[in-house]
Amino acid sequence: MAHIVTLNTPSREDWLLQLADVVTDPNELLRLLNVDADEKLLAGREAKRLFALRVPRAFVARMEKGNPDDPLLKQVLTSQDEFIVAPGFSTDPLEEQNSVVPGLLHKYRNRALLLVKGGCAVNCRYCFRRHFPYADNQGNKRNWQTALDYIAAHPELDEIIFSGGDPLMAKDHELDWLITQLEAIPHIKRLRIHSRLPVVIPARITDELTHRLEQSSLQILLVNHINHANEIDETFRDAMGRLRRAGVTLLNQSVLLRGVNDNAATLADLSNALFDAGVMPYYIHVLDKVQGAAHFMVGDDEARAIMRELLTLVSGYMVPKLAREIGGEPSKTPLDLGLKQY
Repeated sequence: MAHIVTLNTPSREDWLLQLADVVTDPNELLRLLNVDADEKLLAGREAKRLFALRVPRAFVARMEKGNPDDPLLKQVLTSQDEFIVAPGFSTDPLEEQNSVVPGLLHKYRNRALLLVKGGCAVNCRYCFRRHFPYADNQGNKRNWQTALDYIAAHPELDEIIFSGGDPLMAKDHELDWLITQLEAIPHIKRLRIHSRLPVVIPARITDELTHRLEQSSLQILLVNHINHANEIDETFRDAMGRLRRAGVTLLNQSVLLRGVNDNAATLADLSNALFDAGVMPYYIHVLDKVQGAAHFMVGDDEARAIMRELLTLVSGYMVPKLAREIGGEPSKTPLDLGLKQY
């Protein structure tokens, strides 16, 4: 247990150590949290064969001991429900498995996603890319250069999105090389980084990375992925403060998850915690219909009702847009709340 306590106050230099210091066994995770494994929890252990369990101890330290319904635990713990083959769910819900070149998805006209790295610091059980063929889209310089050549040849692109996996799994020198190449392409104006690492391991926001983003000629946006206020701690707020002072635009996107954040009060707490950390709520997505995650699903009508109530609890600028992503569509699809004015 002292292992976890040490990681409560991470330094900015040890993110790689924290990245390696992970729990991969459901039994160990429950033992660390003093959660008694009932029959259902025990039955869920085998789901790690479908999608590996991976949780950094720095993130485990934010979970409530003795609580099997802790909202952070429920996002990462294997479940027997993952074996359910749900109608309408697929292994490629966003139709992404045909990239234009290895590791590059040109889904929307003016922007493309570069899958910088295939791995993540934490494996979220609802991940829409849990079945993605990362072996065919490896994050290495050869594939990056092919993607950069495609980007340079398509002047309709003005924004590149670093995605994954998690793009901040790349080391600082790799990100520096990629950013430098993008800065040399005249039609690229913005770089957006989608990452869960800053909240899972806030030490990932190193001084070197912060300085490089500050010096870039591109407009830099960081889109965090945070689903519950309990994920946010002082180390995350410190990391966001340094990025904000470096001129980085800070946003957040969440997923509406059954049993985690499926009520307006919880989402209001999240919006307030984000705003206090200098991060603007951006999107909240209904679940992408990926096979193995149907137990997290919140239906559209219930989602709309939750968001209508959220509008009464926080200021309008703290209400994220409710949306879904549909494979093949030219943009995300907002879900109309049925109000005259949103």
